[in-house]
Amino acid sequence: MAASASASTPAPTESHLHVFWHEGMLAHDTGNGVFDTGFDPGFLDVLEKHPENSDRVKNMVSILRRGPISPYITWHSGRPALLSELLSFHSPESGISFRHFFNVQEYEHELVEADGEGEYIDELVEADKEGGKMVCGGTFLNPGSWEAALLAAGTTLSAMKYVLDGHGKIAYALVRPPGHHAQPTQADGYCFFNNAGLAVHLALNSGCGKVAVIDIDVHYGNGTAEGFYQSDKVLTISLHMNHGSWGPSHPQNGSIDELGEGEGFGYNLNIPLPNGTGDCGYEYAFSELVVPAVQKFEPDMIVMVIGQDSSAFDPNGRQCLTMEGYREIGRVVYSLANRHSGGRLLIVQEGGYHITYSAYCLHATLEGVLNLSLPLLSDPIAYYPEDEAFSVGVIEAIKKFQKDTVPFMKEARLSSFS
Repeated sequence: MAASASASTPAPTESHLHVFWHEGMLAHDTGNGVFDTGFDPGFLDVLEKHPENSDRVKNMVSILRRGPISPYITWHSGRPALLSELLSFHSPESGISFRHFFNVQEYEHELVEADGEGEYIDELVEADKEGGKMVCGGTFLNPGSWEAALLAAGTTLSAMKYVLDGHGKIAYALVRPPGHHAQPTQADGYCFFNNAGLAVHLALNSGCGKVAVIDIDVHYGNGTAEGFYQSDKVLTISLHMNHGSWGPSHPQNGSIDELGEGEGFGYNLNIPLPNGTGDCGYEYAFSELVVPAVQKFEPDMIVMVIGQDSSAFDPNGRQCLTMEGYREIGRVVYSLANRHSGGRLLIVQEGGYHITYSAYCLHATLEGVLNLSLPLLSDPIAYYPEDEAFSVGVIEAIKKFQKDTVPFMKEARLSSFS
């Protein structure tokens, strides 16, 4: 059955969504091959596009522009990041003047003045000058990629600044290439710059005492975790399938015992969910793990990192979320933002590789974030069964571990999923 707008459109609410986007991000061409390898074995007539391709984001843009959620949205143009901004996450300290650079030559000049602080960024600049390369497994920097990556980072920062300056409560950075796997000095998992991590630094530097990051992409947000692994000012929570490390660019396992170090011990909470976890399992994980942690942490700002690759039909994940599951997650995060950050919420786009269903799941997530009383779109392909009992058992084990191990959670009261 084809999806359609709900028969009864909800009455307008005070909630409004500010979407930040720039078409220049479509210039990032990840190529064709066997899945994400770029490899042509020579015996296939049809090579598929790399999963992180522009088509997926084109559908996200179009469903927000022309779908039933469109009246609730105001669009804003993104911009490229500054070198000084990139160095806030991808170097120990910036020390660079606050100027605007978009082409490689200007970045090159500033990197010389940075006196070695931007070695990782310098590697990307050199790769771009040489016509591009595979930076790590599945992650290709091709002509146009550098500019797109700068736009993704800068657009996310613009969205965060818009909220911090009080112009709106909820902003969504619709960006690619994604960022949550990018570590301070390492590209990984289709990511070059950690867009969400840069935004967190901006919030901290703008007076926010504490920031909570809730990552629902199907893969571990290892880059964001790595960037704040020794900080007690940032609570990073990642709900992901239990995939473990996938090589030198991704040494982290995403396991429950990766809790942070030093002052940051206990402020990186991993929730590795078993394959096949769906709407009920994610609802239970939020109720028993995410909500209590955020309530105990009491952040001044919340960043929601979203990936639709946790859906039941994504080629790059093995979970079973449907539109209703995403919608409910959006509602819960909306409630947390209202309770702790004055309603201020930044949403940052990451994965999601089913060309059609990712757009639908995005629409549902944002419906939840806007706290709309009725669904605007019906689900075109769900339902998918899940083994709820198995995921609940895993979540209970994680809860016990955290209560016994994480200092700030030992006295946390468990809260209902609302």
